[in-house]
Amino acid sequence: MHIGIDIMGGDFAPLATVNGAILAANVLPTSCRLVLIGDKEKINAILQSQQFDSSKFDIVSSDSVIEMGDHPAKAFTQKQDSSISIGYNLLKEGKIDAFVSAGNTGAMLVGAVLSVKPIEGIQRPCIMSLIPKEDGGFGILLDVGSNADCKPETLLQFALLGSTYASSVLNISSPKVGLINIGEEPEKGNALAQASYQLLNESSALNFVGNIEGRDLFNNKADVMVCDGFTGNVVLKLAESFYKIIQRRNINDEYFNRFNYEDYGGTPILGINSTVIVGHGISNAKAIKNMITLAQDVVQAQLKDKIKSVLQHG
Repeated sequence: MHIGIDIMGGDFAPLATVNGAILAANVLPTSCRLVLIGDKEKINAILQSQQFDSSKFDIVSSDSVIEMGDHPAKAFTQKQDSSISIGYNLLKEGKIDAFVSAGNTGAMLVGAVLSVKPIEGIQRPCIMSLIPKEDGGFGILLDVGSNADCKPETLLQFALLGSTYASSVLNISSPKVGLINIGEEPEKGNALAQASYQLLNESSALNFVGNIEGRDLFNNKADVMVCDGFTGNVVLKLAESFYKIIQRRNINDEYFNRFNYEDYGGTPILGINSTVIVGHGISNAKAIKNMITLAQDVVQAQLKDKIKSVLQHG
């Protein structure tokens, strides 16, 4: 297995990304080869300072970077020599099995659609986030920002994608799917929520448990929590603020400590023909390491093949 890493992506690149790659290389099996994509001189300088054998990596040089403030679509098409564009070319050509980046999320989404393409039948790929549950497990929230406006059919596909991820990667048997709404009754919510409820309820491929409210996000009522990207992003940012608040108040709480993004590394783009993981822009070395190991887990789970099977039979 070959995993490509955008070494130039993120607020603390390339130091954090190279150090994260070193941490990952120390825990991954020898059958997993890491491909570092970025400024070759800077990469080698960091490896030398860490006294790490550069021969343990493949290094692919890039001449430019898609910055966080760049327009995603324009930058991806115009900066063909950037680390993100080169990474997607390697992925498309089959030279790497997964690609990870803490860089421009918009450019990563554009690259996924233009380069490796959505799985046939998928209207819109999406991104998800793990939500810590009070009992120690995890739930999945999706979409969390890539699709602000959605149709009912799109939310149905999000449910299928999330359910497949929950069963294939998190090993949750028959994941419970809930639709985020302002009430539990089927007739609650706006037109999107009401129409989506009907589609989810009629799907034989889902274990749909009905509407869930905001207070149900952290209990066990649902394993997969579905909403449009606008709602999901608001929920995600609110959840992230919990961790920051307890840190500022010097509170050490076992549950809220699980909201630390570093422990999860990143999130896959679901619904595309390959494995792509996007990380937080402020990722440190620990987060980068966990983003890389997540990529290995997703590849091994053969997620895209299972999604294709669900779409064919669902």
